[in-house]
Amino acid sequence: MPDGSPAVLPATDPDALVDAVLALRSGGIVGIPTETVYGIAVVPQPEALEAVIRAKQRPEDKGIALLIDGLDQVDSLVEVSAPARRLAKRCWPGALTLVLPLRHPELMPDAVTGGRDTLGLRIPDHPVPRTLARELGPIAVTSANRFGELPARTVAELIDAVGASLALVLDDGPVRGGVASTVVALNVDGSWTLLREGALDRTAISAALEEG
Repeated sequence: MPDGSPAVLPATDPDALVDAVLALRSGGIVGIPTETVYGIAVVPQPEALEAVIRAKQRPEDKGIALLIDGLDQVDSLVEVSAPARRLAKRCWPGALTLVLPLRHPELMPDAVTGGRDTLGLRIPDHPVPRTLARELGPIAVTSANRFGELPARTVAELIDAVGASLALVLDDGPVRGGVASTVVALNVDGSWTLLREGALDRTAISAALEEG
């Protein structure tokens, strides 16, 4: 392994997940698989978030979504309208990031919100991030690439992009999807905006919202 490269452990090894939890708790950045692309994860605390932004050379106003294991982890943080719950029930776990209004924006780091009064959330369809979120609470995860470049689909691509900044990588082979999540903002009145079309298209989102 070249100097400066992170340790790479199999994502299916329970001991590797323990190591990842310890690394995250100590403020480290961990490369993780999801069902869409590889991501880099930290606990949502200011210093760790700033390290991710530096690693990606990413504008601070972009914000970073939180991956969760269930809506119960964030019910106290965000306003979840009936349409938002309907969309979550239909599309989670899966490649959908919901952007919801914060109850108390002042309590969430600007690096997560991008300075806005909303929060991006996703329940991924992959056991690794969900296990980490179950153990640690919501984790901040962004795609493993430098800003403006393609997201990593393999560990080799991840390390090539941001490897020098990582404490640890969990290797699950090439990701299944290769396309980032779709991002939808929902207001408390039920209106919605497609912010990024990804693995799910506008038609799929509309159909899920209309199912009632």
